[in-house]
Parts: sequence; structure tokens; C-alpha cells
Amino acid sequence: MEKISRLNPLFEAVKSSPDRVNKILIQKEKRQRKISEIIQMAKAKSIPLLFVPKKRLNRLDPNHQGAVAFLTAKEFTPLPSILSSSHIPFLVLLDGIEDPQNLGAIIRAADGAGVDGIILPERRSVGLTEAVSSVSAGAVEYVKVARVKNLARTMDDLKKHEVWLVGAEGGRKEYWCEFDYNLPVGLVFGSEGKGLRPLVRKRCDKILSIPLFGQITSLNVASAASIFFYEVVRQRMKKKK
Repeated sequence: MEKISRLNPLFEAVKSSPDRVNKILIQKEKRQRKISEIIQMAKAKSIPLLFVPKKRLNRLDPNHQGAVAFLTAKEFTPLPSILSSSHIPFLVLLDGIEDPQNLGAIIRAADGAGVDGIILPERRSVGLTEAVSSVSAGAVEYVKVARVKNLARTMDDLKKHEVWLVGAEGGRKEYWCEFDYNLPVGLVFGSEGKGLRPLVRKRCDKILSIPLFGQITSLNVASAASIFFYEVVRQRMKKKK
């Protein structure tokens, strides 16, 4: 059972995945516009509502915003379903992202950029937790996420589907914008500390960098991902024109 206590993710969960929402506890003493919208939508979708004292919500989460919802866990999407959703796949592979702040930020940016799906390994990766949902501002409800046993083997399978795999890593001579993203593509990002693992790096068709001109030698993985995402968007929008 999952819990959501931030209003934006809660609103998106009720809006897009009402079947996952078991019940919502609403603070009796609090009525702001967003909560009123959640109440109205929940009633329309026949989601049970309980109006409780603030003290009860405080016991569940001291940082709540006037409501707490209980949901069944979000299901992962089978990879074949993601691949079949687009004739020019735009995928994201995350190799060992363990910080929920980073995963949530990546999911939020992926939703904005129209990513077809995110692929996570079963091990050495954060799951779709409450913290991830909160940071994603509810985008986790819209982005398809697959979980695979072996990321390197999955990369081999993606190549059979003619997906080009582009890894992100600092210090490379070729830059993130020097690739034709109008092709089926999977962007590959490594863990916060160690980057791409050797087996994963070996399977990338290209390894590209973002140039840095300051004193800090690396970007946060979520920031780097956003830059890559919107280069894909830029190129594909340009082609459509």
C-alpha cells in the first residue's frame, strides 16, 4: 500500500488512476481550492472520503498538506507494450539511479518531453516510491515505467528492435547535440556516483557529453537527462516543420 500526502501528486493520481486510490483522508479544518477539487473529483469517481482531525493526518505524515491518500502500488509496464506504443521509440534507460529525488525529477522531465517509457533494473535502483511520486509532481501517473532483470541484456534486445543506444558521460569529445535523434533512440544514464557500468557502457552505440565551463566537473543526473531530452524534442519538432 502506498501513501501520498502532497496535493499535486494526489490530484494527478485521482485524475488519471482512480482505480489505484483506496481512500482519501481529508483534514476537517482545512479547505483550500486544490483540496476542494480533489474532493469533487473523488466523489465523481466514487473514491471513499474520510474527514478527520488534523492530529490523525499528523500521525500519518507530519508534512501533509491537508489530505492523505492510500493507493495500491503502481504497476510496471511490460517492455513490449512500451515498444509498441511508438514507431520511433524515445526511451530512457537508468543504470542504478538510487536517489528518489533524481528519479522523480527525471520522470517529471520525461513526461514533459513525451518520453515513451523509462526502463529500470530490478536491482540497484529506487522503486516508484512516495518520494518519487512527490518529486515528479504526479508525472509518475503518466509515464510508463518498465522494470527488467538485466539491463545489459535488455540493451541487446533493444538493438534487435533497431533502437540506437546513446549513453551520457562526462569528458567525451562528442557532444549531446551531435546525434540524429529522429532515429529510434534509448538514452542511457548512469548512477549518481559511479556513472555507467562497464557492461552498460560497452553496449552503447554512442557516448556523448555535455560541455561544462565552470568549476564543478559534473551535472546532476536529472539535469543532464533534461538537457538530452529536450535535444530530442528540438530535433523531432524541427523535422515535423
